[in-house]
Amino acid sequence: MNLPALNEVEVAVKSADLNHLKILHLSDIHINKKTSRNSIQELVYLCNNCEANFVVITGDIIDCHTKYIAAKLKILNTIEKKVFYISGNHDLFYGFDELKALLKDFILLDNQTYILEYKNSKIALAGLSDRFSKIFKIKREENKVINFLSDYENSIFLAHQPKDYKFALKANAKLFLCGHTHGGQIFPFHYFVRIFQPFLAGVFYMKDTVIYVNKGLGYWGINFRYKANSEITLLKLTSKSVE
Repeated sequence: MNLPALNEVEVAVKSADLNHLKILHLSDIHINKKTSRNSIQELVYLCNNCEANFVVITGDIIDCHTKYIAAKLKILNTIEKKVFYISGNHDLFYGFDELKALLKDFILLDNQTYILEYKNSKIALAGLSDRFSKIFKIKREENKVINFLSDYENSIFLAHQPKDYKFALKANAKLFLCGHTHGGQIFPFHYFVRIFQPFLAGVFYMKDTVIYVNKGLGYWGINFRYKANSEITLLKLTSKSVE
């Protein structure tokens, strides 16, 4: 896992209360047997020393059974900022209960809610377990999440797959963060991914919601990317374009 340079992206949100909020967005890290401890420590260092208010990880932290990478995963607990995360399909497949136990200092938002204080405002955060949850007999509590977020002016919704943007719109969330696509990982697979997902990568604006699809940090299948660079993104929220 080679860490790319920090990608700083400014997004305009429909909320003056979220102005200047900074979120470090990670996704699809895909830690496996070949992932070096040094690369994880470098990632932790970046998290600790960037100017983000908090960190979010939108799924697929692991890409093998946790028993092979437990020591590496424990390094992530040395991230000093608040870390919110949700499950991805790979996390569920390789053992999400074990992963949760190892990431003891992270805040899980699978079908969960959280209130974060920012300056003089409250930010509502919530997430859904991955769409593959049903295979593992895990219920996705869409109505719980939508109803919770709808009650707050400032809200952020996390899900692994871009497909779940519809729930963000129903909840009138100001920001929807996701991953899963790897930006296609290897061109021309970009076109194949777009058959199944409404967005490939980057920033999209729909109604009052900003959508950000992270291309992810790791790899799936083979350790190679083409025209879909890996990313670690610092989202800088601004209300300057809000009328």
